[in-house]
Amino acid sequence: MRLKGILLFCVCVYIALEACSQGNFSTSTYPFPIPVEAPPTVTMQKLAEEQIDSLKRMKMDPFHGGKKLVVDLSEISDSAWCYPLPGAKVISPYGGRGRRGHSGVDIKTKANDKIYAVFDGLVTMSQPFAGYGNCIVLRHANGMETLYSHNSKNLVRVGELVKAGQVIALTGRTGRATTEHLHFELRVGGKHYNPQLIFDHQTKQLKRHVITFTKGGGAKVK
Repeated sequence: MRLKGILLFCVCVYIALEACSQGNFSTSTYPFPIPVEAPPTVTMQKLAEEQIDSLKRMKMDPFHGGKKLVVDLSEISDSAWCYPLPGAKVISPYGGRGRRGHSGVDIKTKANDKIYAVFDGLVTMSQPFAGYGNCIVLRHANGMETLYSHNSKNLVRVGELVKAGQVIALTGRTGRATTEHLHFELRVGGKHYNPQLIFDHQTKQLKRHVITFTKGGGAKVK
């Protein structure tokens, strides 16, 4: 039986070689099944077009010439967002803080911890900036901007495109800071808003609601 199997295999290989040598090779003459690769669901061209479109939206007026910007957080997939400092605790909330107001939220873990981009974005600032110390600003295709400051080290440069969850900096105490932490801000059209609009700082989860930002200030949640 084993000899018969070997002979059958040799015959099959001979048929295949004959078909190739005569130039009439096809899947019908080949004695073994040939796997057919499925076409890719997303082509390189489509990816490039999507990236160009996203980049254009990052550079546009977030209000598109109007007075309102609507951001539907429920449309953002789980792989397209990241909490900026996982495992952190809030040490200073957004809002009133003495005579100065607090334009963001301070969250803390440890020195030189990894800081992550919350959404895909374009780096529009990466440099020391007054009391912010080492500061990074990202502009996102959904019209929002996020700011990350007091960093011990910035790991991205202006003009760079970053992905959600990418490490962009390390926590520090540069600028006006008394301890190593991340000062995180949410901005739209140059105005700052409470980051609690997009994140639950207790659960470190993205909120799944619709935010309507009004040009000049103001935001409503539905």
